Amino acid sequence: MTVLLRPHHLLCILTHVGRGYSPAFTTNMAAIIERISAGEEIKIVDGPDDICAPLLHDEDAHCSRNSVIARDRAASNDIGKLLGRAATPGARLVLDDASIRSLRRAFDTMSVRSACEGCEWASLCSAVAAAQYANTCL
Repeated sequence: MTVLLRPHHLLCILTHVGRGYSPAFTTNMAAIIERISAGEEIKIVDGPDDICAPLLHDEDAHCSRNSVIARDRAASNDIGKLLGRAATPGARLVLDDASIRSLRRAFDTMSVRSACEGCEWASLCSAVAAAQYANTCL
């Protein structure tokens, strides 16, 4: 199978420590991160993805808001520059240990965090990064 991810979720998975919007969201995110950790391929999508799934029953889900779409554009640009290839819808990648380390180094230096501006989870993610990603799921 393939994990469907929107671009900014490539950043979110780096710092996920089991907190989220709801228990269903958190359980789903951990399961998706486990699949990615096992080497499952990721396909970049436009709009709601596998991580968003538990939120989509809410008619006011933030997954389709303009601010989230802008977050995806910023992440796609930053991650594409880092990886040296497009991180746009349709792109496929597998996150191995080296690519995760590279993403985390870039996250630490703020070079891939323009998508995080204004995110309600940004301070938690910064704290996780400062603690050298202790207790993360990935």
